[in-house]
Amino acid sequence: MKELTVEAKRENLLLVQALIDEELEAADCPMATQIAIDVAVEELFVNIASYAYEGKSGPATVQVSVHEDQKSAEITLIDSGKQYDPLAKPDPDVTLAAKDRTKGGLGIFMVKNSMDDMKYEYKDGKNILTLKKRI
Repeated sequence: MKELTVEAKRENLLLVQALIDEELEAADCPMATQIAIDVAVEELFVNIASYAYEGKSGPATVQVSVHEDQKSAEITLIDSGKQYDPLAKPDPDVTLAAKDRTKGGLGIFMVKNSMDDMKYEYKDGKNILTLKKRI
């Protein structure tokens, strides 16, 4: 497992994605799968940077594990910001026209639909969100 802790700021997204991409490339992950993971991590990391610390700054940790025997990647994002379970919010009704939908939630909806599994827990004052994707 590789791990990186950075300040939860948008400008640190490239460092986070570089760590993930390095691990995925070493595992010969198909480019389409790598892009799906990168987009999901971008959405989640930017949400942490934008909302977790309510206008202040704080740490965000990213852990990456590639399980070659299971042909899967697991990415965990951890922050100490306000408690928030992104999986608890109902999915937006994408059958409605954009102007008729409630604002927000579309990014998390896209992440849920692009990953094979997602799990959230709040433990020891930390939000822990784990993504799994077959590679």
